[in-house]
Amino acid sequence: MFNRLKKNVIASLIVTLLAGNVLPSQADVADSLPDIGTTAGGTLSINQELQMGDFYVRQLRASAPLINDPLLNQYINQLGMRLVAHADSVRTPFHFYLIRNDDINAFAFFGGNVVLHSALFRTSDDESQLASVMAHEISHVTQRHLARAMEDQQRNAPLTWVGALGSILLAMANPQAGMAGLTGTLAGAQQGIISFTQNNEQEADRIGIQVLQRAGFSPQAMSDFLQKLADQSRFTSKLPEILLTHPLPDSRLADARNRANQMRPVVAHSSLDYYMAKARALGMYATGKNQLGDDLLNEWSNGNERQQQAAQYGRALLFLEAKSFANAKKIIEPLLAKTPGNVWYLDLMTDIDIGLNQPQLAVQRLSALKASGSDPVIQLNLANALLQAKQPAAASRILHRYTWAHPDDGNGWELLAQASAAQNLRDEELSARAESLALAGQLDQAISTLGSAGALVPLGSLKQARYDARIDQLRQLQQRFRQYQKGR
Repeated sequence: MFNRLKKNVIASLIVTLLAGNVLPSQADVADSLPDIGTTAGGTLSINQELQMGDFYVRQLRASAPLINDPLLNQYINQLGMRLVAHADSVRTPFHFYLIRNDDINAFAFFGGNVVLHSALFRTSDDESQLASVMAHEISHVTQRHLARAMEDQQRNAPLTWVGALGSILLAMANPQAGMAGLTGTLAGAQQGIISFTQNNEQEADRIGIQVLQRAGFSPQAMSDFLQKLADQSRFTSKLPEILLTHPLPDSRLADARNRANQMRPVVAHSSLDYYMAKARALGMYATGKNQLGDDLLNEWSNGNERQQQAAQYGRALLFLEAKSFANAKKIIEPLLAKTPGNVWYLDLMTDIDIGLNQPQLAVQRLSALKASGSDPVIQLNLANALLQAKQPAAASRILHRYTWAHPDDGNGWELLAQASAAQNLRDEELSARAESLALAGQLDQAISTLGSAGALVPLGSLKQARYDARIDQLRQLQQRFRQYQKGR
């Protein structure tokens, strides 16, 4: 059982090491920072960072409350990639994940992986504020701050440090499980990591605010968001998690404002997608009581056109969550008629169709769209509708293409397993379930499951060869991951 002091020490390590705080440090906006983020090459190559990122993402999938909502994931990745397109020193692909957590936080780690807590939708007033947090995290990645921290620690049992990182990541996403994992791994390295990363924060603040502006967002958004956090902390006995170990003095807010005010101003309006994503996150994924309340919906109803649409969408969403399908349909159907390509409305309308036991109507809606063959959200919705309409073979045809194009999306593999089971294709069901296990880092179970699939098909068949080849790939992955497991 951790006492309060030990929890605060660990929280400090977590926040500083993994960019959990977005607090700006003093910086001159005119600074042109050297590309010192690349100096970590002596410790880790980019390829090694990608491997480590893959390893830790699998651990998060297994243990963290990741939100596997295709609409929300598509939104945060599109927003993130808009920022990445305006960042310098991008050496890895980027992937953005959303965790169901009501504590305000975000963190970044190896291989271009950025994780956002769902509470950021509740706390941010507009899209620029949400983007400011993401720009800060992107900058930690482009400057390779974790690799540089490892380089600084390599003389002090680097594998132990690498092992601790897995527990730190888990603690950010799932505090109870993560803190249990930290007890045997931190040892004496934590003070060096904490002191090293103070400069990292300053660097990420400076670069992040420039990325924010270049991407077309308000550079004032960072200080606005931090002011909101500071205001919240004055009227509660429980500080936001992000401020527990990093107090926010007025001088730091002033520095952020001064830096932003020296930049070219940007008039940035939040997109309709932002409001829709906020409504969905608050209405479906708040861990406590429903946070999509009348106050917010009424405010939006009296706002601009995008907010008014989001208010209607939010009310329909609440009806859907309450299984009041007829009431949800009354709201969404006329909205969809006006904008038939709106994926937020379409996704909700097809869920309503299925709730009303009319899955074939959902199939017709989705099949009629020209984008049905390319938009990932529509593909998944169509496959699900076909399954509900008892057309698993048609669903499988879509899902085989989808999983080929999106092998890291567990939604596709889960639906493919269901479609295969409905057709009594046991080997294909096992193969799909093996991929889900592999995505969650359960490689032993994935290999065993693929072995069972191979035993069900004729000896020497193409299917058996495919299953055996995949087993070989997963064994190679196990071998690469073993060095990271040793340090745990």
